[in-house]
Amino acid sequence: MERNAFFDNAKVVLIFFVVFGHMIQPFVDGSREMSTLYSWIYTFHMPAFILMSGFFAKGAGNFSYIINLVKKLLVPYLIFQVLYTGYYFLIGKSGWQTDLFSPHWALWFLFSLFSWHLLLYWFKKMPPLLSIAIALQIGLIIGYFGEIGHTFSLSRTFVFFPFFLIGYFLTEKQIMLLKHKSVKIASLVIMSAVFLSIYFMPEFNSGWLLASKSYGDLGMAEYGGLARLLVYITAAIMVVSVLAWIPKAHYNWTKLGARTLYVYLLHGFFIQYFRQADVFQINGLHDFLGLAALSLGLVFLLSSRPILGLWQPVIEGKASILKQNLKT
Repeated sequence: MERNAFFDNAKVVLIFFVVFGHMIQPFVDGSREMSTLYSWIYTFHMPAFILMSGFFAKGAGNFSYIINLVKKLLVPYLIFQVLYTGYYFLIGKSGWQTDLFSPHWALWFLFSLFSWHLLLYWFKKMPPLLSIAIALQIGLIIGYFGEIGHTFSLSRTFVFFPFFLIGYFLTEKQIMLLKHKSVKIASLVIMSAVFLSIYFMPEFNSGWLLASKSYGDLGMAEYGGLARLLVYITAAIMVVSVLAWIPKAHYNWTKLGARTLYVYLLHGFFIQYFRQADVFQINGLHDFLGLAALSLGLVFLLSSRPILGLWQPVIEGKASILKQNLKT
């Protein structure tokens, strides 16, 4: 069956926002505009990415399926946990020492993705609305437990799980409803309103969007559940709004949508070096556009054929691209 270009296009757009969001993170404290843009991006980029992951999680959940997940997700997680530990040490980054089960930086996604697939075994047996409602309730409750955090990526696993579950239950036909003209027009209003709300909101804590801290750590020990519910609602409408504008046509860059895991795992080597060496500054529009162009360049570079051939044995445990290149 031919791949629907919409999904690959969406993954390319979203991985760009992942890279770009990480690129501009060091500059959020000194600029209201950059802080707003950073938070605006984080309202949708990971929820949408996770929803896409859930949509393609149609496995049976049997023993061989779990073993395949271990090879696909946990083995790369362990390898890159070691690689990033050594890399952080080499570039002089503080906090380079960590145990295997406290994910370095962006590696939490691999651990959580494995966990979401396991959770599906139980949640997919329930009616969709009930299943999603229970997942949401768990996501709201988990924030009241301060001891649940980065270890095993537990906080993010439970908080983001509803988006994975929604993606799993959605059909392609339902997702394509987002392409209606009325949805696209409404989405422009929504995206603008969310941006302005963040901009004028006093002291908005982006930690609410990262889902890695308890309500106590975020300064709302009592009413944190209500705040997270608002975050859930905001994220949901932002995901709908952004996906509404993803093109359905096939482009030359559409094929990169099948390679986003490489970009996700490898871009951290660049980002962390840029931060540690304090390479960039934003002093005007030209600097901002330069970082956006650099982020886009990293997406294309890290999803290029040579990079895939070099890193495929590490990330996928095979060398089919290298063998193919040797034959030609």
